[in-house]
Amino acid sequence: MNILQIASLLIVLAGVFGTINYLFLKLPAAIGILVVALLASIGTMGFDLAFPGWGISEQLRSVILGIDFSDALLEGMLGLLLFAGAMHVKLSDLRAVWPTVLLMATIGVGLSTAIIGFGFSWLTGAPILIALVFGALITPTDPVAVLGVLKEANMRKSLETQIAGESLFNDGVGYVVFLVLVGLAFPSDAHHEAGASAALILFVQEAFGGALLGLVLGWLVFRVMRLIDDYSLEVLLTLGLAFGGYTLALWLHVSAPIAAVVAGLLIGDIGAKHGMSAETREYVDKFWILIDEILNAVLFLLIGFEVFAVQLEQSFLMTGVMSIALALVGRLAAVAVPVLMLKPFRTFGPGVIQIMTWGGLKGGISVALALSLPDSEWKPLILTTTYVIVVFSIIIQGLTVAKLANKVGREPDLV
Repeated sequence: MNILQIASLLIVLAGVFGTINYLFLKLPAAIGILVVALLASIGTMGFDLAFPGWGISEQLRSVILGIDFSDALLEGMLGLLLFAGAMHVKLSDLRAVWPTVLLMATIGVGLSTAIIGFGFSWLTGAPILIALVFGALITPTDPVAVLGVLKEANMRKSLETQIAGESLFNDGVGYVVFLVLVGLAFPSDAHHEAGASAALILFVQEAFGGALLGLVLGWLVFRVMRLIDDYSLEVLLTLGLAFGGYTLALWLHVSAPIAAVVAGLLIGDIGAKHGMSAETREYVDKFWILIDEILNAVLFLLIGFEVFAVQLEQSFLMTGVMSIALALVGRLAAVAVPVLMLKPFRTFGPGVIQIMTWGGLKGGISVALALSLPDSEWKPLILTTTYVIVVFSIIIQGLTVAKLANKVGREPDLV
């Protein structure tokens, strides 16, 4: 199948599964599509077990494996999704909670990576560097999943900004940490250099280079948008910024996710206020909401189908189930430590630790990073474990975080 046929198939299935969810399951749209896709995949496997002559699951597996999920997300969809998410987080709101976001996206990512990594090594006997790679790929909360859930939850504004902002930035930082650790764990891989100095240079280049590129490109597009008043052209400019900026960041070997977030924040706030007419702002907002919804649906559909790419061995599945607790402990540390560090200096609303811990959903980014690992004896176990954690996170945590927020975070906004 060529790329157009694959894209057409995914759009059709996303529409069909979305309709099934809307009419019968009535779950939040993205989660519902994931559930239907997962049930369809498992049902197909069960059908083949009952009627082995048909071989339907093998045909579907070959199609799914023919779609490079890792490249499709990390080098394509992710830029648009992060840009769209950042467009709807206002700098004025983010400024009020920036210390929390900064600490959670730096110290929090480091703590979570270490806790999950050492725990996974103890649990499985994996070499510590390999286990830390797993910690790095499972630590980032998925902005796509998180922002999708925030649409359904009635949270306090400051808490919503903290969760959205932290998710956007810890995704970028977590990706950089992952690249650094892969370079240390797989020194023979042609794409990575070994050594602590090379790792430090890579981190600085990726993180700060991505932020600088996003700022420069966002500012240039903003200046151009101030010179024109044509909503169709300005929508096209934002699309070009998201696509072109992400591709340029990949080519320059700087963090494309961080570049997309910084550019989206700038255009969504300063650009919207000072570079767009009211009509243009409306068209740009609706365009990116639509892009976000469509790509969200396709991404969660792909996550449901990726069950064909994992090895469903009992020992692997058991490791995945036990690692769910490990991921939650890592997330708790990533949230609680920064909050406790800042408590002497600022006031937090009720339930912030519980809500941000349970609301730190894992998603397609973790699966894509696991798929991108160099081949090794540990890759199948890491991929299956990652998939189990992601499915649990999106379905169980995603469907209950709004209820938790309403239960423990009812008081007025205090941050």
